Amino acid sequence: MKKIGFLSFGHWSPSPQSQTRSGSDALLQSIDLAVAAEELGADGAYFRVHHFARQLASPFPLLAAIGAKTSKIEIGTAVIDMRYENPLYMAEDAGAADLISGGRLQLGISRGSPEQVIDGWRYFGYAPAEGQSDADMARSQTEVLLEVLKGHGFAQPNPQPMFPNPPGMLRLEPHSPGLRERIWWGAATDATAIWAAKLGMHLQSSTLKFDESGKPFHIQQAEQIRAYRAAWKEAGHSHEPRVSVSRSIFALVNDMDRAYFGGGGREEDSFGYIEPEKRAVFGRGYAAEPEQLIKELAADEAIAEADTLLLTVPNQLGVDYNAHVIESIVKLVAPELGWR
Repeated sequence: MKKIGFLSFGHWSPSPQSQTRSGSDALLQSIDLAVAAEELGADGAYFRVHHFARQLASPFPLLAAIGAKTSKIEIGTAVIDMRYENPLYMAEDAGAADLISGGRLQLGISRGSPEQVIDGWRYFGYAPAEGQSDADMARSQTEVLLEVLKGHGFAQPNPQPMFPNPPGMLRLEPHSPGLRERIWWGAATDATAIWAAKLGMHLQSSTLKFDESGKPFHIQQAEQIRAYRAAWKEAGHSHEPRVSVSRSIFALVNDMDRAYFGGGGREEDSFGYIEPEKRAVFGRGYAAEPEQLIKELAADEAIAEADTLLLTVPNQLGVDYNAHVIESIVKLVAPELGWR
C-alpha cells in the first residue's frame, strides 16, 4: 500500500488561458481540489509555499480552511522555506491548523529553493548570524521549531498576569499533541536527509536533488532514501519514518489528456544548475497510456522506496481537470502497481 496525494504550487495568472486568474482563485480552488481529492479516495493535499510570486504563500489559513471542510485527507506543505519563518509564531499557527483538522497536518519544511527576489528573507526581517549561511539559518530556526512543538514550558510567567496561569513555565498555545512527530524535511542532498533523520523528521524528496554521483535521478533518490532510513534506525526514534517523493504523472485516457500531455514523447532526466556551482539532477515526468505508464512507474526505484507519492498538479487547468488527473492515477494505475 502507498499513500497518494497531490502537490500544488498554487500558480495563478491573469492570462485568459488560465483557469486560476487571481490569488483568490488559487486559494478557493485549492480548497475545492482538496475536497474533491478526498471524495476520490486520495490520501493527501499538499501545497508549495513561495514568496514574492503569483503562487500560494501563506499556508496556514489555507490548511485550516481545508481541515474544516474535510475529514480524512492529510493536509500538508511541501515545503515551507524556513529562512522566512519566525519559528514560535509558526508553531502557534501550525498548532491551530492541526487542531482544526483533528491532527491531520503533515508539515513539510526546508531551506527552500531559489526565490523570485534576491535574499527575500531579509525583507521579512531575517539574516544569518555571523559566520552562518542562509541554509544554516534555516536549519537553526527549524531546531527551534522542533523544540517548542514538544510542548514544554520555557517562558517565565508574569507574577501579575491579566489571566490566571497554570503552574510553572509557560509554553506556546495552542499546543497540538503529536504534531512534533509529523514534521517533514525537504532534502536536496544525502547529508541533509541524514540530518533530518537524526532529528526525527520525515523525509520529502522532490523532483530534483543535487547531483552527487551522476547516476539517474530515481537511483540517486532511492539511495538518498535508504541512507535516510539507515540514519533513522541508528537514531532509535520511537515513531516510524515516512518518505514522500513527488512526480509529474499523467495517465492519457482521453483526448484532453493527449492534447495537454501526449505530444512530447518519453521524457528523460536532465542535469543543470539551480544555484551557482551546485549541479542538480531533475527527474523526468511521466505521461502515457495507463498500461505503459504502469510499466514505467514500476521501474522507478525511488517511488518503490517511498511510502507516499505526491502528484504535482497543473492547478491552472482548473479543479475539474485536476480531479480527473488524480482519479486516473488512483483508480486506473495505483491498483495495478499494488499501491491500492
